[in-house]
Amino acid sequence: MMILRAGQAVRRTYNGQLVRYLPTYIILPKRKFNTKPTNLLMPRRNDIHKILIIGSGPIVIGQACEFDYSGTQACRSLKDDGYEVVLINSNPATIMTDPMMADSIYLKPLTTESIKEIVEKEKPDAVLPTMGGQTGLNLARDLQHENFWTDNGVKVIGVNMDAVDITEDRQQFRDLMEKIGIDQCRSRTANSLLDAKEIIEELGGLPIVIRPSFTLGGTGGGIVWNEDELERKVLRGLEMSPVHQVLIEESIFGWKEFELELLRDDNDNVVIVCPVENVDPCGIHTGDSLTVAPHQTLTDKQYQILRDNAIKMMNSIGDFAGGCNVQFAVEPGSDRVVAIEINPRVSRSSALASKATGYPIAKIATKLAVGYTLDELPNPITQVSSACFEPSIDYVVVKIPRFNFEKFHNVDEELTTQMKAVGEVMSIGRTFPEALNKAWQSLEIGRSGLGADGYAEPDRKEVRERLIKPYWDRTLNIRNAFKFGASVEEIADITKVDPWFLQQIRYMVSLENKTEGHTLESFTKKDLLEVKQAGFSDVQIAWLLSKAGEKVTENQVRKKRLEMGIKPSFKLVDTCAAEFPAQTPYFYSTYDSDNESEVSDKKKVLILGSGPNRIGQGIEFDYSCVHAVMAAQDMGYEAIMVNCNPETVSTDFDIADKLYFEPVFWERVLDIYEHEQPEGVILQVGGQTALKLGKKFVEAGIKIFGTEFEMIDFAEDRGEFSKFLKKLDIPFPEYGTARNVEDAIEIARNIGYPVLIRPSYVLGGQGMRIAVKEDEMKGYVDRILQTHPENDFLIDKYLDKAVEVDVDAVFDGKQLHIAGIMQHIEPAGVHSGDSTAVLPPYSLSDEVIKTIEEYQYRIAKNMNIIGFLNVQYAVKDEKVYVLEANPRSTRTIPFLAKATQRPEAAIAVKVMLGAKLTEFDLVSKLKNWAVKEPVFPFDKFPEVKKELGPEMKSTGESIYFMENFNDEHFKKPFEFKNLYLSK
Repeated sequence: MMILRAGQAVRRTYNGQLVRYLPTYIILPKRKFNTKPTNLLMPRRNDIHKILIIGSGPIVIGQACEFDYSGTQACRSLKDDGYEVVLINSNPATIMTDPMMADSIYLKPLTTESIKEIVEKEKPDAVLPTMGGQTGLNLARDLQHENFWTDNGVKVIGVNMDAVDITEDRQQFRDLMEKIGIDQCRSRTANSLLDAKEIIEELGGLPIVIRPSFTLGGTGGGIVWNEDELERKVLRGLEMSPVHQVLIEESIFGWKEFELELLRDDNDNVVIVCPVENVDPCGIHTGDSLTVAPHQTLTDKQYQILRDNAIKMMNSIGDFAGGCNVQFAVEPGSDRVVAIEINPRVSRSSALASKATGYPIAKIATKLAVGYTLDELPNPITQVSSACFEPSIDYVVVKIPRFNFEKFHNVDEELTTQMKAVGEVMSIGRTFPEALNKAWQSLEIGRSGLGADGYAEPDRKEVRERLIKPYWDRTLNIRNAFKFGASVEEIADITKVDPWFLQQIRYMVSLENKTEGHTLESFTKKDLLEVKQAGFSDVQIAWLLSKAGEKVTENQVRKKRLEMGIKPSFKLVDTCAAEFPAQTPYFYSTYDSDNESEVSDKKKVLILGSGPNRIGQGIEFDYSCVHAVMAAQDMGYEAIMVNCNPETVSTDFDIADKLYFEPVFWERVLDIYEHEQPEGVILQVGGQTALKLGKKFVEAGIKIFGTEFEMIDFAEDRGEFSKFLKKLDIPFPEYGTARNVEDAIEIARNIGYPVLIRPSYVLGGQGMRIAVKEDEMKGYVDRILQTHPENDFLIDKYLDKAVEVDVDAVFDGKQLHIAGIMQHIEPAGVHSGDSTAVLPPYSLSDEVIKTIEEYQYRIAKNMNIIGFLNVQYAVKDEKVYVLEANPRSTRTIPFLAKATQRPEAAIAVKVMLGAKLTEFDLVSKLKNWAVKEPVFPFDKFPEVKKELGPEMKSTGESIYFMENFNDEHFKKPFEFKNLYLSK
């Protein structure tokens, strides 16, 4: 057994190749832990009994479902300890706002007025504001400045509110760091454009960095490179800051960036849970950066400097027990370290660090906030080691952000200090190359790894242009540059990416080049094992082998490797590098000898998750995934979850009976299926991510629970589905099916403009457009043929000024349960995810509603639906038209569940597994009306026009309950309902 100081690192190799610096499991902590007298019950605070938790509200760029994850952990942790939990959150799509998570849940707007109202009614003893991101902290801070908490006898736990002021006020933070001897970038705060210009002169001119005070996800921030953009960027930063203040800071663009996640208890014991290294250099927001854990390029000395500085910083910002995130920059080639910022709360990175190590940061932070100390708490993964021991991992974790730039015409794709990503994926491998390839397989962009998968290769000029500035596909273009013969030194000079990472990608390219020279027959077991251990998929290997002449398929590669005995083993995530046995079944795959995943003899169901958050498929699908797990368990199944999203509750270590943190990618899923041998799979809760694998399951003879996949696939085929509606005598807009520009133009001329162009098999309305003339039609069709060349697309008659209606239902083969009929305020033509919707309908006649219910039943019956069915309708001149049907869970299922207080997702999944609707209480508890209000990211993309159309652009939503139609939440969107409708 190796015994090291806390933070000491050991360099290890795998297959003879240097893979990482590995902070090992701590046996003898460097810092002496202070301990209180303990008893067997592990005391917690008994002066508080009821605790208010402030949520983070709707999903926005910079504050996504990682706070749903942390808030859910906090609620469960407090309830386990016997506290009464009161929650405020306006987000209906989260599992956090489900009845099981808190004793009292208030789905109200996140405002100080709402909180005051709740405190008056509930009389909580304490408030925990650190689980709601910047939204929760800012609200708590505003009320602190009013002396509200003190006046009402509410204790603030988990954070010192003075610390929030210090860390968010750039000048206060700078003064404090100088006081405790922590080096920083030279900077000063500005309250006007004139201030900013004077400070820039003092700092030596451009480039400089702008950091607005009290903003989220770097909102309003960025690098100013030249005089032309100075005024615009400074003024925008001042406008975006709630206190109209920005920090003007010297640029450290190109330095290496690191994050440390800390926990501290009441006795000032501190643990560093996880060091995270940004592969991208400073200048890119950490939420937009490719990151790796543990750190790979720090020396032992540098890491100890970061540890010591982080602990000193946390101890300096107030006396509180809880979590903290610290960011540093390290100058390449020296030991100079500067502090960038500190967040005295659970952060976006906390979710990543929790999933990367298996150490549940939010859960432990909550325990610390109510009085436990680290030495009193067991590690929840091992159950035998202590929470005061810092995690050690014997694998590499890679996080890649997910972007949706294709949704926003003319968007600036360059990455800056202002966050632009809408989600992220995480992958686990024994080496950096393996984890990197698996991460690219997880991204849901059609790739089968880091290149070498059949996509057209860019030319040399395009690769260089994509490397000069930081873009989302930087690692792919580093790979492309190596394919063109570039050197490590040349790429390092252009990108400022550390040479260690470049060497790893060059090694991956060397494997590509070696594989290209082989045929399937000449490829040896040693060769095949080496590329599999580097994370290459069977798809990539098949494409590389095909270069020798004869086409090789994915199935042929799979067959050959299985014949050779090359199949993945599944390893435990245990926080302790296998020093102690883990008690939680949390696995990743790799090509190693020992398999740590033991298969039970219980009946099992495999549930596919929804992958990374993106516009059109967000947290609402993870909500359904979690309910699917619990529903399957209630029905007597062992529930096995496969997902790759570190932000979500479905990938928490104690939700499913077994969790495989793997790409929702055919090869990886099939490996798990063959290992576990479940009775079947559930695809309908994971959105398009899971459904796109349906055909492969059918071809493999694997059972899909619920509606037959042929029917699900049939509903996606717009042309065939329209023929089906015709047989049922159900109206639909006049249409034609096309595969080229000429057909599309002819159909549009016959139908008459305006027309709606709708590709088949797309998510979130991707590629949908309204064309009002032939020139527009040609442009839109050309774009569809570039992005979806294999898909048929429909040209529909656009129903101008029609009312759109969303209907979710569950069908068990005989009985139909209408979960909800939602009427959109915006007209048909605005994507349902972008529409303000009212439940129940506010202006539809009884006859129209009766017709909708009849059509819903007719469709469900004739499609042999078992489980979910969503149908979207348009109503014009009292005539009801069907627009599309989705036999799966949808983004509106959580909204309906919160509005009606019926567990719609659980009901549908249980029906899929054999239950009947007669077994459930289907009575709605909704009084008056519930309104779904979308939230848009236009403030992150100021260069993009604010316009709405058939392609979805919203990142999240809130729920609001109203008593009548004089409410502003109805009147304002109704007044502006046509304003932003565009093409």
